[in-house]
Amino acid sequence: MANLKALYNDLQKSFNSNDLKKCGTLLSQLKIGLIEAGLLIPQGDPSLDDLIVARDILEIGAIWSIRTRDVPSFDRYFSQLQTFYTDYSSLLPPSKREYPIRSLNLVRLLTQNRIADFHTTLESLPLPADAIADNPYISHPVNLERWLMEGSYSKVWNAREEAPVEEYKFFVDSLMGTIRNEIASCEEAAYENLPLKDATTLLFFNNQSEALTFAKQRGWQVDLSNSTIVFAKKGEENMEIPKEKLITASLAYARELEQIV
Repeated sequence: MANLKALYNDLQKSFNSNDLKKCGTLLSQLKIGLIEAGLLIPQGDPSLDDLIVARDILEIGAIWSIRTRDVPSFDRYFSQLQTFYTDYSSLLPPSKREYPIRSLNLVRLLTQNRIADFHTTLESLPLPADAIADNPYISHPVNLERWLMEGSYSKVWNAREEAPVEEYKFFVDSLMGTIRNEIASCEEAAYENLPLKDATTLLFFNNQSEALTFAKQRGWQVDLSNSTIVFAKKGEENMEIPKEKLITASLAYARELEQIV
């Protein structure tokens, strides 16, 4: 434990200085240390101080994962933290990082369009329903989910700057990527062309250069002389209707009904 706590102190310093590379190295060493000490999944009768250190290491790991844009790593850290947040919640003092991390997990579920899991996770929080609105970390993803269901994408975009923790922006940016593709599909179906300026606004880009890059990815034609985006129209598919098969099937169905009656 002495070596583990020394590495833990180094991790705190690296995390506070945002040295992500060193944090990654220390976290790998510390997870091995937690396994050897029986603290990654607590066993036996560990001391309160050891549990607090283990929880803090995993919480730093969860936030580090988001800062390094490693969502699978965040999933693993969050899963490991559940033991501390549930089984040992009555023994451990509250953690100031618990609800920011819980809320990041909720936003992650939204970005993956796992709406059912979002609601299940929300209902399992150790918070009464009337306290959710008062918790800035939990109310933020709840509002995001409502705005997504309403199609109020501008509110989702504006919420990026109102996020209670910086790490939210990574997930909201990912969410906006999905939203942009949905909006783009609607534009292709509704318009033959759009002014570049309007397309930039509708797609929530900060400048026309970003819109041009997106247009290229979608295969749109850009008329720079007129500052217009021309949407590529897909040819109408000609589908031959199998009339004889449909008639035969309908007659057979009618005969079976007559026999039943």
